[in-house]
Amino acid sequence: MIALQHFLMVGAIVFALGIYTVVTRRNALGILLGTELVLNAAALNMVAFGYFGNKVVEGSIYALFVIVLAAAEAAVALAIGLMIFRNFNTIDATSVDEMRG
Repeated sequence: MIALQHFLMVGAIVFALGIYTVVTRRNALGILLGTELVLNAAALNMVAFGYFGNKVVEGSIYALFVIVLAAAEAAVALAIGLMIFRNFNTIDATSVDEMRG
C-alpha cells in the first residue's frame, strides 16, 4: 500500500522542481511553468492529507480551488506575457526593465 510519506515525497520533489524552475529560468513562460508546478505540488499534498485524514471531500475541494486558481493565474500571466512580447519583442524576464505609463 502507498503510504502518506510517498505522496509527500512526490509533492516535495515536484515543489522543489518548481522552485528551481522559477529561480533559474529567464524566460517568462518558463517561470509560469515553475509556478504551475508549485501549485500542483500543493494540490497533491492537499488531496493526500484529505485522503489519509478521512476528510476526502475537504482535501478535494481545496485541490479544486488550487486548480481554479492556477488556471486563472495562467490566463492572466499569458495575457501579460503577450503584452510584454508585443511591446518589447521578447519574453526574456530580465530584459524587460522599463515601465511606461
